[in-house]
Amino acid sequence: MDLGLKDRVYVVTGATRGLGNAAARELVADGAKVVITGREEKSAADAAAALGPNAVGVAADNADPGSAARLIAAAREHFGGFDGVLISVGGPAPGFAADNTDEQWQAAFESVFLGAVRLARTAAGELEAGGVIAFVLAGSVHEPSPGLTISNGLRPGLAGFAKSLANELGPRGIRVVGLLPARIDTDRVRELDALSADPEATRAQLEARIALRRYGKPEEFGRTAAFLLSPAASYLTGIMLPVDGGMRHGF
Repeated sequence: MDLGLKDRVYVVTGATRGLGNAAARELVADGAKVVITGREEKSAADAAAALGPNAVGVAADNADPGSAARLIAAAREHFGGFDGVLISVGGPAPGFAADNTDEQWQAAFESVFLGAVRLARTAAGELEAGGVIAFVLAGSVHEPSPGLTISNGLRPGLAGFAKSLANELGPRGIRVVGLLPARIDTDRVRELDALSADPEATRAQLEARIALRRYGKPEEFGRTAAFLLSPAASYLTGIMLPVDGGMRHGF
């Protein structure tokens, strides 16, 4: 199936590694052009170079109020358009409610929550009919993850914001969607597993909860993201799509 991605232009944040990078790879493979971001200029440039001439890297921090407009301007400058954004916000500091500090909450709110809201709001003002805003959230939108209290607090709020935005932008033909990954085999997930006393046992226990009995591959997430961002998904908006191999057992 042709997803209709050829020559469409997307901004993908947090794309020097992990889920954002996986999505950027699949977008480029299907003919799209991408502006990818990372906090460090070199890492952003290196990641873009690995994707080829249809990718450009820009150093940006989601918490910086000026990042959103600058990234959309980069898309127009380098590739002559702007068709959508994938907002991958990364993971805030792990910890339990009694452990996380005010400073950790504040930093996560500025980057994970307000940074994402600001980027989506700016994109909404720049997109035309057929445009799309996608959020990479987590399965914690529906079910809290132990030891990730800050994430559990912020991501459901972003899902609610995304749903509100979908209703507001629908009359303009702009879609808003969310992806809810669970155990995708990225560096971030391996780092979280490593916090346990026995990472291998932890992984085995978590895999036993997944219907497919394994962690997902980054490219499996990336292909799902590319589809949701593409014109082929033109009648999907306001949804939160689990990409979890069946880890969520509810409907």
